[in-house]
Amino acid sequence: MEGTDSKVDLCSTPLVALNVTVRKKLGLYLNPKHTVAADWTAVAETMGFSYLEIKNYETFRNPTKIVLDDWAARNSDASVGKLLSILEEVERKDIVEDLQPLIDEDVRKYLENQKKKAEPPLQVPEVDSCVPRTPERSGITVDDVPGGAPETFDAFICYCQSDFAFVHEMIRELEQTEYKLKLCVFDRDVLPGSCVWTITSELIERRCKRMVVVISDEYLDSDACDFQTKFALSLCPGARSKRLIPVVYKSMTKPFPSILRFLTICDYTRPCTQAWFWVRLAKALSLP
Repeated sequence: MEGTDSKVDLCSTPLVALNVTVRKKLGLYLNPKHTVAADWTAVAETMGFSYLEIKNYETFRNPTKIVLDDWAARNSDASVGKLLSILEEVERKDIVEDLQPLIDEDVRKYLENQKKKAEPPLQVPEVDSCVPRTPERSGITVDDVPGGAPETFDAFICYCQSDFAFVHEMIRELEQTEYKLKLCVFDRDVLPGSCVWTITSELIERRCKRMVVVISDEYLDSDACDFQTKFALSLCPGARSKRLIPVVYKSMTKPFPSILRFLTICDYTRPCTQAWFWVRLAKALSLP
């Protein structure tokens, strides 16, 4: 990529285009504390992170990785081009020059993949079960009425199978009480036989006002939960509009997912606040 086209591509290419190798090399450049050259703290400050946030990042082994993840999650304009501009602004052109070939290659591959995804499928629409025929898919949930308005929900529940007992408790506390909320629980509400990723995307984007993410050690190993969370964040960076609500109901041995650390957590593990847990969660889900 050379000239103007490269600049346009980089500025419009989201940070997710950068692969593991580039991110690791960025960490090698920025993680060490330098007396002269700007390190990750200068980059984080230029990105708009506060003093307290930066102090918190110091506790991580690879703060550069966490800063990049959080920046991409909370900023709709976080792009490869913007990152390169920030590196130049903090006078780290050495990093830009050294990594430019790798970055250009990552962007090229990303744009090629996006182009392939945008190409029409080879099979005709009539036999492609994963292509929606109308702006709103119908007949995907138990209570969908043929020809009627699609069923909608107050919240989509993102969970893994090992946490299903807590999801049952959530149903009892939020649906079968005075709150009378309507939750979308995939194993209960979705009809079998359709493309999982297409249905999940439809439910999160069009049918549910919010999304509750049940965080646990097992959640961190779930590909489905990872897809659901990142898809919801991609709809509205920083979760300002979709309003993801992370819920922790049991102690964890693994680190809390960095991509959700900037959101207020509803914590069921603290005995002193357990009595307020369901009230807080219900009111958050009842907001317009």
